[in-house]
Amino acid sequence: MAFCTGLIVANIYYCQPLVILIAKEFKLAESEAGSITFLTQAGYAIGLFLLVPLGDMFERKKQILVITVLAIVSLLIAGFSHSFFVLEIASVLIGACSIVPQLILPLTASLSDDESRGHNIGIVMSGLLVGILASRAISGTVGDLLGWRAMFLIAAGICTLLVMLMAVRFPTSRPTFTGGYKELMRSMFSYIKTQPVLREASIINFFAFIVIMGFWTTMVLYLSNPPHHFSAYQIGLFGIAGAAGALAAPLVGKLSGGGNPRKNLMIGFILELTSVALFYFTGHSVFLFVVGIILIDIGQQAIHVTNQTRIYTLVPEARNRLNTIFMSVSFVGAACGSALGLWLWSLGGWAMFCYGITAIIILNMLIYQWYKKA
Repeated sequence: MAFCTGLIVANIYYCQPLVILIAKEFKLAESEAGSITFLTQAGYAIGLFLLVPLGDMFERKKQILVITVLAIVSLLIAGFSHSFFVLEIASVLIGACSIVPQLILPLTASLSDDESRGHNIGIVMSGLLVGILASRAISGTVGDLLGWRAMFLIAAGICTLLVMLMAVRFPTSRPTFTGGYKELMRSMFSYIKTQPVLREASIINFFAFIVIMGFWTTMVLYLSNPPHHFSAYQIGLFGIAGAAGALAAPLVGKLSGGGNPRKNLMIGFILELTSVALFYFTGHSVFLFVVGIILIDIGQQAIHVTNQTRIYTLVPEARNRLNTIFMSVSFVGAACGSALGLWLWSLGGWAMFCYGITAIIILNMLIYQWYKKA
């Protein structure tokens, strides 16, 4: 499950180091070509909201296989696109059809007992996070060697193999919801009203995803310009640093199953602030920049895995719907983070980005304190 989760979620992030190459081919400004990053995130949010709740209504394995086939089609459209408009449409479709990890995670939670749930979710999240972060290194390398189209075509081939693997290895599940789609969607909004932990976790994750996706989008522009002038291949290699930080997810998940998992959130905020300080004051040092990447990704895991473990304990029979609310809000934050990062960059470059993201982290800390008192 961790293996498949990592390889499928990677579809959403392959485009990030390729922005420079795409901009050159279509003769666009890098900031304009960067729109495919937040379009992919927006597509993911749409897929989360419309498709993931069906996991409580239909058999999950069959749904996972069908949606992965649709992801293959979307990747092929991107790989063969000959206009930027078609690539933008394909980016939305790739995002919407790459929500399979958010079907696998509730399945993991359902197969786990109370004591091992946080640890098991952490293992699958490790696969997801390594996939997110290693995808950038892979796509940067492939883009430099074979061109940006090759990455989408290779991804389509990988997903084809995964369909066969999941058809053989994944267990079947029995849905618990017996109503129609309309009732299913209506029930989600009732959980928003009645579950304060869900509201808190979703809002905090929204701002945490603004931070992490804002960084990974704007980082490409920062490293490709003076003083670094790095290539897509070199920029992609920075994803390895993030992948190293992702290995902390099982430990975070295990800690999240304890008596007071909220304490992990403050640890995450502090790590984020520390990383932004490194980016701002020592951005010219590649070594310290890498340290900052590791810290910001561990901080993101501390926030995300903790919140996800918390929501899975609320209403066991509605895990897909709870996850839909939680992850839809998170990836709306991701799309906003990519757009915000590009905007801050256009206003004042890397320094302005660091100011803006610091403000977002402080706001998230205030929200955390407000819920603590509420």
